[in-house]
Amino acid sequence: MGLFDRIRRVVSSNLNDMVSKAEDPEKMLEQAILEMQEDLVQLRQGVAQAIAAQKRTEKQYSDAQNEINKWQRNAQLALQKGDENLARQALERKKTFSDTSGALKTSLDQQTTQVESLKRNLIQLESKISEAKTKKEMLKARITAAKAQEQLEGMVKGMNSSSAMSAFERMEEKVLMQEARAQSAAELTGTDLESQFARLEGGSDVDDELAAMKAMLAPASSPTQSLLPESQTTAPQSQNPPAKANEVVDAELDSLRKQLDQM
Repeated sequence: MGLFDRIRRVVSSNLNDMVSKAEDPEKMLEQAILEMQEDLVQLRQGVAQAIAAQKRTEKQYSDAQNEINKWQRNAQLALQKGDENLARQALERKKTFSDTSGALKTSLDQQTTQVESLKRNLIQLESKISEAKTKKEMLKARITAAKAQEQLEGMVKGMNSSSAMSAFERMEEKVLMQEARAQSAAELTGTDLESQFARLEGGSDVDDELAAMKAMLAPASSPTQSLLPESQTTAPQSQNPPAKANEVVDAELDSLRKQLDQM
């Protein structure tokens, strides 16, 4: 392969590629229909001209037939009058118009065939244009749908889905951590309440035991009471010494309660 052939192919391929990229399907369809409509206008003009020529030939043929009939009558009239020479001239004129009529008849038949063919072509072209318009609308709708699909795919491709999913995962992790902290706080709160109630129960047992010990120790706290007479012994009992001990215990319990309330 020669150098110039290679250059020509490269240039041709590049031009074809540029033309293919520059072609807009929608515009190309519009242009094709415009061209078909221009052809339709020209074809209609051609049909109109052919029909006009046919009408003109039909008139010429009809006129020739009238002339033939006229000179036929003239020839008969001349013979009836005994003028054979004039009858001959009339027949010669009739023959001239007969020849012209034959030629016109041949031309008229050809024109009639041509007009019928042009009319069929016109009907076919009109049908093709109507079909092309319908197909154009369908193709335009498909082009629009394809462009919308292409734009949508471009948007989907442009979206950073991995980053978005990572964000969702991070948010989910934060929610899980927050829920775990809330649950831990609830458990710690419950444990603290249980420990407080346990301390209260434990403190109540100690207080009861302390009060019982004080009650046991209170009568034996004064050793001289055993040397006193019975009258003196019974007198202090009437003063109810355990009640004083209970008042002391109650005072201490009140103090402990106040301390617990302040905790």
